[in-house]
Amino acid sequence: MLVISYDISDTKLRARFAKMLTKNGAIRLQYSVYEVNNTDRILENLMIKIDQFATKFDGADSVVVFDVSGVKLKKYGNAIHRDADIVYL
Repeated sequence: MLVISYDISDTKLRARFAKMLTKNGAIRLQYSVYEVNNTDRILENLMIKIDQFATKFDGADSVVVFDVSGVKLKKYGNAIHRDADIVYL
């Protein structure tokens, strides 16, 4: 699982970056923080796409990717419901 956080100053680039993340299975946790829990192949493809975006960043922009696959993770609040299947009848 990856946790991706970004701070991108250009509005258009920021919107395209966020859209790219959601198209690749990322779930928005907060405005600029996403969680991606997918296969290794999908995660590797996502990292390639992030590398391609990085060429467009200016000096004030940043993206931080945390690989938390092997880390014990504890969730609180609304986040605990993201991993559970919910069925509505």
